[in-house]
Amino acid sequence: MQNFTLPAYIDSVTGSASLVGLLVFVQLGPLLLLSIPAGVLADRYDRTALVTSMQAVMMAMSVVLALSTWSGAPLWTIFVIQGVIGIANTIQAPAFSASIPLLVDRRDIPGAVSLNSAMINGSRILGPTLAAALAALGVGIPGLFAVNAATYLFLAVPIVLVRLPNPGGAGPTRGLNALTTGLRLARGRRSLSRVLLSMSVFSLVCLPYIGLFPSVARLNLGLDPDGPTYKFLYIVWGLGAFFGSIAVGTVLSGVSRRDVIVRGYGLFAVFLAVFAVLRSPAAAFPVSAALGFVYFMTATALVTVLQENLFDRERASVMPLWFMAFGGTIPFGNLIAGPIMDAIGARWVLGVGAVAAVGLSRWTDLDRLSPSDFISLEEADPAPRDGPTRLL
Repeated sequence: MQNFTLPAYIDSVTGSASLVGLLVFVQLGPLLLLSIPAGVLADRYDRTALVTSMQAVMMAMSVVLALSTWSGAPLWTIFVIQGVIGIANTIQAPAFSASIPLLVDRRDIPGAVSLNSAMINGSRILGPTLAAALAALGVGIPGLFAVNAATYLFLAVPIVLVRLPNPGGAGPTRGLNALTTGLRLARGRRSLSRVLLSMSVFSLVCLPYIGLFPSVARLNLGLDPDGPTYKFLYIVWGLGAFFGSIAVGTVLSGVSRRDVIVRGYGLFAVFLAVFAVLRSPAAAFPVSAALGFVYFMTATALVTVLQENLFDRERASVMPLWFMAFGGTIPFGNLIAGPIMDAIGARWVLGVGAVAAVGLSRWTDLDRLSPSDFISLEEADPAPRDGPTRLL
């Protein structure tokens, strides 16, 4: 709800795609700078305490954000608050994501990853829907941020009750070696490096339209980011992403995830190119749904391949690289694309992303790699689950 409301708020107040891009950079930039140290923390400290403490920080910052927008504080304070939220999210992200595969049998990792991705995209549907419903009841933007603050309890409380598993790390490394463990692992296993590099290019070149969605809708479709049509368009896009993520673990579970990646990039290129030239809001709805579907279908297939080719002890070291590739490069793409959109419009930015997706479709064909670049189910860690995990 907060991630949906803030970019639209900045765009409506300033009319600047550049400032919307800066907001995304402030929030997601820490993923590129701090993910590796956060992975070290995930190996050294209790993951339950780490995640819940960062949830508390983000909840407090949402309260401060509500007070700032209510009191008419200067615009720069919103950027500072978003920066703190971004840092807290970065610190807890590797600990949380590295624990998800440990809650299920290794054979169920694709389903678990798909369900987690569906959860992320489900919030993209529920958030704007809840925001629209609260606005209809007279709740303003400060009230939305206050409600959002309370929602952090929905994650913090269950984690305290269940507790996250704490497996051993990739090795007894210290200092700089601990920071570079994930890089060495990815460099030594081409399936990992290919997925990470592919996702980095995808995020940097193809995905700026997500953070700049309100600006794209305003420039290409003539929509007011504060209006109901824009909100509905975003919900439709999120609905497509939801079904795309959950499809990998359900209707597409029998399809090779390597094939899903190749075809997903190709379809993404087609739908992004179509979305780039649209001028009619009515035509944008089905195209945005299809674009959301293939976008997160592809991303979910990529992270599934990544998780399947990691030993349990390696996850906290390598998953920070995924956050750097998936989220850490997006803000730089937004910083670059925002001023370009302000200068020449959004269509060229989306068109370049479509061309890049075509190239990624061929380059990320993992079937071209050797079988030795992957780990098999038989090679996977035979480590037994602990008590709390068995209950799950």
